[in-house]
Amino acid sequence: MSTRDQIAGVLLAAGAGVRYGMPKVLAAQGQWLRSAVEALSEGGCGEVVVVLGAAVVNVPAPARAVVAEDWQQGMGASLRAGLAAIPDVDYAVVLTVDTPDIRADVVGRLVDAGCSSQSGIARATYAGRPGHPVVLARRHWPALLETLHGDEGARRFLAGRSDVLAIDCADLATGLDIDTPIPSD
Repeated sequence: MSTRDQIAGVLLAAGAGVRYGMPKVLAAQGQWLRSAVEALSEGGCGEVVVVLGAAVVNVPAPARAVVAEDWQQGMGASLRAGLAAIPDVDYAVVLTVDTPDIRADVVGRLVDAGCSSQSGIARATYAGRPGHPVVLARRHWPALLETLHGDEGARRFLAGRSDVLAIDCADLATGLDIDTPIPSD
C-alpha cells in the first residue's frame, strides 16, 4: 500500500458547464468544490490539485490550483494539465467536480483498491455503471496521455484494458454527475 505522499488527487473543474448554465466549479456557491477537495484529501490523497479553466477561483486548503490554458479543448486537456502538475507521485486519483455526493469514504475505498492491486488501476462503479473516482498508477500515464482527445477523459484508455478493477460504491454514493441545474421546490 502506498503512503499518502505518493498519492495525489486531481479534481477536474475547468469546464464552462454549458448545459449547467455556469462553470460547475461555482455550483452551490462553491460547495461542490469544497466537498470534492475534502473527499480527496480525507480519502487518502497527500496532495490535491484542482484543474481550473473557464472560471479561476481560489481553491480551499489543502488544494492548489492549476490552470489548464487549453481547457476549451475539453476534459482531455484538463486531465493532461492535472497529471503534469503532480510529477512526484505514484498514483493519481481523478475526480470530477460535478459528482457532489462522492465523499472521502468512496475515495478511500478506491485508493485502497487501486494502490494494492497488481494493475494499479481502479474505477468506481455504481450499480454496474462506471464513474468516478478513478485511480491510475503512474506507469500507465504515458499510454493514457496518448488517448486523450477532446472532451473525453480516461474513458477510451479504461475501455481498452482488461485489468481495471471495478469497485462498487453504490452503498456509499450515487456517483451521478450533475449536468443540468436541479430545480428547487
